[in-house]
Amino acid sequence: MLQDRYGNALSTASTTARDAYVDGLDRFLAAQAGAEEAFEAAVAADPDFALGQIGLARIRQAMGQGHDVATPAAWAKEMSAGVTDREAAHVNALGLLVSGQGPAAYRAIRSHLLDHPRDALVAQTCTGVFGLIGFSGQPGREAEQLAFTTMLAPHYGDDWWFLCQHGFSQVEAGQTEPATATLERSMELNPRNAHGAHIRSHVYYEAGETEAGYGYIAAWNRDYEKVGQLHCHISWHIALWALERGDVETMWRVYDADVAPQTGTGPGAWGPPVNVLTDSAALLYRAEMAGVAVPAARWQAVSDYAAKTFANPAIAFADVHAALAHAMAGNGDAVAKIVAEAKGPAADIVRELAEAFGAVGTGNWAEAEIHFARTMSAHERIGGSRAQRDLIEYALLNTLLKQGKAAEARLLLATRRPLKVASHAVKGLH
Repeated sequence: MLQDRYGNALSTASTTARDAYVDGLDRFLAAQAGAEEAFEAAVAADPDFALGQIGLARIRQAMGQGHDVATPAAWAKEMSAGVTDREAAHVNALGLLVSGQGPAAYRAIRSHLLDHPRDALVAQTCTGVFGLIGFSGQPGREAEQLAFTTMLAPHYGDDWWFLCQHGFSQVEAGQTEPATATLERSMELNPRNAHGAHIRSHVYYEAGETEAGYGYIAAWNRDYEKVGQLHCHISWHIALWALERGDVETMWRVYDADVAPQTGTGPGAWGPPVNVLTDSAALLYRAEMAGVAVPAARWQAVSDYAAKTFANPAIAFADVHAALAHAMAGNGDAVAKIVAEAKGPAADIVRELAEAFGAVGTGNWAEAEIHFARTMSAHERIGGSRAQRDLIEYALLNTLLKQGKAAEARLLLATRRPLKVASHAVKGLH
């Protein structure tokens, strides 16, 4: 029987389908362009290939580009009657995920991985800060993430994909030195692994190494295709470091070309909508806090994009950034809707942050301070990385400065993000 790169049997007699599947899986795990096309080629070669069909559904769901997910998922389920037990469980678990049944999918995935830990496409769903653990809304999810990848480590050995994801768990848990070694080995094995390059950037960021991080990721990104899954987010890192370096011209150039929502046929980001919304809103407010004037039209464009792509509260991380965009665009009704309709296990944190940004939008700094402060021990629950959630840390710091509480602001930064004290994070800090 044919196998994938991880030694898992595949119920297809077509070597063409198998080769396309393996290629698509590697492209997806490396966030390289062409993953969807490779899975399409796999099912074109063998339409009855159940893992090819569910893989295609998963890739389309992850990209969030509005492509048909239901058809390949349904076809995979129909074809799963004649496959191995592992493949049937694989199809079931990913089928739950792509149909929006997150909690049930998580239970099925964790159970499946006890018997089949090297089923990488299934394991991938629980890795990273946007995975099922990262977006669980639960307290302690950074520790759970590290426990998850540590459990899998003996099964993957020197595998480039697994090493980069384990490195992400390490850096988010504060283990920057072990993460450095883990990620550098991952990049030795696959230098064009976009996830690895992205996560290596997080290590530089957490270590406060602005110049080294900026130089590293800007050079790596030159050959990364714009249609790569992480292109928008890697561009966010570049623009953010340009801002920290005081290079506002580069920040705006990168933002307009590769981070901002696309308008008409003009430039802008290409990527999953959750990245486009959160990266654009975060960068604009980080710029404002650093003293850069942000035209109202830019905020309106992000607010419009949020209203179009995340009209109803559902994903905590997206909802918080949507609230920010709406507040800065003066759309109080949209902020109020998020406060009233926040959903999921992190709904309480979403409401606090939406109210905080609503107060920021009206210049009520004292009220904003109260709401931001209430989230300081728990904002990890909205998802995203430490670097992304610095938006919240700095927003609280900014409210203190706006009220003349400079000493409190310096103490906050020195105790919570000590390696960022010397950065250009917030105007008026020094």
